[in-house]
Amino acid sequence: MASFKPYRVSSNGKFKLSKIDPGDIPFAQGSEDQQREQLTELAIELDKLQNRLHAEGRRKVLLVLQGMDTSGKDGTIRWVFSRTSPLGVRVIPFKVPSELERAHDFLWRCHAVVPGSGQLMIWNRSHYEDVLVPVVEELIDKKETQRRYRQINDFERLLVETGTTVIKCMLHISSEEQRTRLQERIDTPGKQWKFSRGDLAVRLKWDAYQTAYEKALAATSTEHAPWHVIPANSKTHRNLMIAQLLVRSLKDMKLQLPPADPALEGLVVT
Repeated sequence: MASFKPYRVSSNGKFKLSKIDPGDIPFAQGSEDQQREQLTELAIELDKLQNRLHAEGRRKVLLVLQGMDTSGKDGTIRWVFSRTSPLGVRVIPFKVPSELERAHDFLWRCHAVVPGSGQLMIWNRSHYEDVLVPVVEELIDKKETQRRYRQINDFERLLVETGTTVIKCMLHISSEEQRTRLQERIDTPGKQWKFSRGDLAVRLKWDAYQTAYEKALAATSTEHAPWHVIPANSKTHRNLMIAQLLVRSLKDMKLQLPPADPALEGLVVT
């Protein structure tokens, strides 16, 4: 069985994003069709585990998805959770902060959307946008960046200590793969709505964003909330790897169904 260890960012503060190949497919077994079948099986298993999480009603799970444009955050949610009941899963997309959000500290908007007991929450982008975009655009200095790293670690420790399992995935694609996907959006009428000219402006700062990601992951991968870098050039393998990570994490929680009510023994519905 493939290991996540090579893709888990160490908590010692030393990390090089360039050492992980976006084209890696460590969890691939068999053909593309066989991988999709395996993904379906994992999605069904994930549904059962999520149902158990909901029934237990005590603990929570937060999945954080970060990545460059076209890295596949939406696609991951669509396929990994394709068999999961929407009643127990909630997706929160993080966009450019509103005027109200900018009037508060950068974590203010996060507190209101953390998962509740029995919930599995997915953040499509997250609080990490606030140590990526402002850094690349030079809106905050190094001192403020370091302060935010510390505040993020404290925030995530709070979540973990109050019953939340935090799973953080950085979807890692190559510059060439992003070029291909952006061009596909431009050339395909049904996908043009996904494209923004602003994507090209961000792409011009590719190297700066890679550096910002590398520093942020190194500073905020902790024992209580580690980062995993997910090679994402292959969409199928990306989904398969994240599904595996979720299933393993939920199994490790040893979720328990509530004890049976003795009063129900022998009860017959008429």
